[in-house]
Amino acid sequence: QVQLVESGGGLVQPGGSLRLSCAASGSIRSINNMGWYRQAPGKQRELVAAITSGGMTNYADSVKGRFTISRDNAKNTVTLQMNSLKPEDTAVYLCNAGVTVSLFRRSEYWGQGTQVTVSS
Repeated sequence: QVQLVESGGGLVQPGGSLRLSCAASGSIRSINNMGWYRQAPGKQRELVAAITSGGMTNYADSVKGRFTISRDNAKNTVTLQMNSLKPEDTAVYLCNAGVTVSLFRRSEYWGQGTQVTVSS
């Protein structure tokens, strides 16, 4: 069993910054891609940023230049640094990880989500 635990959400004013963290634990052989998704009321879940085990990154167009994703492979953690936040960034942010749990089996896991609210 694998668990993802998120932290760092909260309320911030437009133009402010937040840092989200996600730690994976459990029966992990290796972690492939890790990423952050977000879901706002009335909208579909969307990929915000992703990072491979080798450090290659991908970002949604709406957050390029403002958000930075990084990972610490030794600690099985992924971090999302969010700068210049806008009201439209308000959403529940969810951590995702593709985990190899055996030689022949991969599974995808999700965190519980953390609320980010950008408002004046």
